[in-house]
Amino acid sequence: MIDWKKWKHVTKLDPDKTITPKAVAEIVDSGTDAIMISGTQNITKDNVSHLVEMLKDYSIPKVLEPAGTEGLRDDMDLIFVPSILNTDVAFWLMGVHKIWVQHFDVDWEKIVPEAYIVMNPRSAVAMVTKAKTEMTPREAAAYGECADRFFHFPIVYVEYSGTFGDPALVRAVREKLHGARLYYGGGINSREKAEEMARYADTIVVGNAVYEAEGIEKLRETIVK
Repeated sequence: MIDWKKWKHVTKLDPDKTITPKAVAEIVDSGTDAIMISGTQNITKDNVSHLVEMLKDYSIPKVLEPAGTEGLRDDMDLIFVPSILNTDVAFWLMGVHKIWVQHFDVDWEKIVPEAYIVMNPRSAVAMVTKAKTEMTPREAAAYGECADRFFHFPIVYVEYSGTFGDPALVRAVREKLHGARLYYGGGINSREKAEEMARYADTIVVGNAVYEAEGIEKLRETIVK
């Protein structure tokens, strides 16, 4: 069984963005611990399959993080399933999950639930889920503590989606977690930013940097272990 709890660095690939097989090979070779296929907009069975096909010959752990039931498949190593904590729209906390369980044959051995705290109001995930992103570090930490202590989520994920976040907020969440692993994603495109967030997060997730100019070089800079 893959021990995802030991991962320090995960690379996130978006099915809605273009990437070459050569870039995928370089990402696999970069030293990242796992590849996560994840996105919010225009996620289809075809574009998820396209990414999976490019990754199929590599032994690196492969994770699917579905935004809904589109693109769901059972040939991934793990499926990280997000629930959005800071929204009043119950569909993103439990509703979409119920639909999935009702209509699909779930392999629970592969499922890892994630408690998402969405922080960038301009991000697609915030707009789609109507996330309430204006909060203090203390409020964010309370969400994290509830996710950990009340609901026993194995992952609390602070998501800034393309924008580098507030280290003080990430630290505040870290300090309230007892059993959950802390993931951080958003705006990491340099060693300095990676080291800053890796001080508090158990795992940093790098996505947008891959698609920037000199993306693979930027990705390598972010791998700190």
